[in-house]
Amino acid sequence: MSYRAPVRDLAFTLEAVAGMADVAATGAFPDYDSDVASAVLEAAGQFSQEVLAPLNRIGDQKGSLYANGAVTAAPGFADAYRQFAAGGWTGLSAPVEAGGQALPKALELAAYETVHSANMAFGLCPMLSLAAIEALEQVGSPEQKDRYLNKLVSGEWTGAMVLTEPGAGSDLGSLITTATPNGDGTYAIHGQKIFITWGDHDATDNIIHLVLARLPDAPKGPKGISLFLAPKFLVKDDGSLGERNAFRPVGVEHKLGIHASPTCVMAYEGARAELVGRPNEGLAHMFVMMNAARLAVGVEGVGIAERAYQHALAYALDRRQGRSVWTGEANAPIFDHPDVRRMLGVMKAKTAAARALCLSTGVAADLARHAETEEARRRWKAREDLFTPIAKAWSTDVGCEVASLGVQVHGGMGFIEETGAAQYYRDARIAPIYEGTNGIQAMDLVGRKLSMDGGEAAKALIADMKTTLADLSGLYAGKPVERFATAVEAVEDATLWLLDRKADPDAAADVLAAADAYLKLLGDVIGGWMLAKGALAAKARLDAADGDPVWLQGKLDLYELYAANVLGHVPRGLAAVGQGGYRLNGMRDEARGG
Repeated sequence: MSYRAPVRDLAFTLEAVAGMADVAATGAFPDYDSDVASAVLEAAGQFSQEVLAPLNRIGDQKGSLYANGAVTAAPGFADAYRQFAAGGWTGLSAPVEAGGQALPKALELAAYETVHSANMAFGLCPMLSLAAIEALEQVGSPEQKDRYLNKLVSGEWTGAMVLTEPGAGSDLGSLITTATPNGDGTYAIHGQKIFITWGDHDATDNIIHLVLARLPDAPKGPKGISLFLAPKFLVKDDGSLGERNAFRPVGVEHKLGIHASPTCVMAYEGARAELVGRPNEGLAHMFVMMNAARLAVGVEGVGIAERAYQHALAYALDRRQGRSVWTGEANAPIFDHPDVRRMLGVMKAKTAAARALCLSTGVAADLARHAETEEARRRWKAREDLFTPIAKAWSTDVGCEVASLGVQVHGGMGFIEETGAAQYYRDARIAPIYEGTNGIQAMDLVGRKLSMDGGEAAKALIADMKTTLADLSGLYAGKPVERFATAVEAVEDATLWLLDRKADPDAAADVLAAADAYLKLLGDVIGGWMLAKGALAAKARLDAADGDPVWLQGKLDLYELYAANVLGHVPRGLAAVGQGGYRLNGMRDEARGG
């Protein structure tokens, strides 16, 4: 089935849930208003529907091609990318001086949801360029910005993030790639990198690699890593391209999904590179890029969930089998079977909740930079930091769950590749793994984000949810309110328990064992909070006769469905979770055949 960009849902989420009015009120985005947002979302949706979505299936079937030390993009992808760049889509939030449009980050995230829905493998290419742009904006030298930033913003060149090595995956402190001074201010990079997304392709004339490597005198571990910039083709002083740099792909991985995204093994054989930022602080610099990519990956999870939901809904309305329990019709659409409708409802509700979480994180990022006072910027930065690992991990888990439900709605036909449902399931599965596994996001949440301000960001979040809870009691009665109240109480109890355990140096294992459960708990409850805010906003519009009443009533119904199917199952007693799992030492004996 064809993809339809959910433009109305995206605009509603930005305005009524995420809080774009607060961003507009800063005055930092004079060209932004609701009309501009609507125009951007409509145009992004149209491009995604008409250009990217038709390439999704052939990209999955054909994939990218590696031959003779070079990668060719999947059929149609290079031309689609050039159209994407010509449309200015890589410069939505970039500064005007670099050729960008200086629009809010949250609006860019909303536009990119449509890209990831239409063609997740394609979306990875500009997504990494955006991360490279953000890194150069923050830590690049004036000369590097002059030489590279405008080309990345225009989309004329693309960016690649080059971290992982065969012996250094999530533990970047173990990497061994070296950077040796050439004596002229540049460095020679030697080493091999793996899992380099869009590390090579034929869609642009140049690719800018941001590479982690070690200087000769660098200390061991993560404190000895520096960040370097190595272009595929060297750039002359006049901006024209020079000779080919000394790095190349030596193969592409054969993957479960995202077949059209070339995942390259790269060999650096004395590649000429420039230091970015300060020596031995590359990991901190790279995390500027990583954090941008992590939120973008969360949006990927939303995008693939939306596509899987639309696909399953269309199938359920078309496929006929059995008698309807509502109408009595024989050979009725399977949409009229209560369990199928339940699955579709959960798919829609969780997708909407994840969308609101990611866009709210984007709003927090915009306000962290542009709020009026230093105190407000600090407060919003704390919210952004707290939300980012949740947005990445919970939203990508939602992507997998919704894609899996999409296969289930199709029944046996979902397990057949021809229906297309299986591709969304395969594509979705990478998102909880890359840009820091979801387990690492949970560790980051409880290890750093929760306690870096003494828990104040989490406590402020809980206070905000309680405010919404008070408002919600005027809209619903009984279970929809009670379930949210119980869920917020569970978050508060778990947060206090973790903060207490973190104060005990002997309880580190308990804290880490509870990390995943805590992140999932926060994601579930924040998701309910987002939908509750949407329901309240929809009710206000209904009362003012402002908008489609059927569509707005759907927002109220969606919260109620989420409260029953998600908040109604929120676990209690995180302490018990923290005592389990890692103590099952008998698993070692099982693995040895004991």
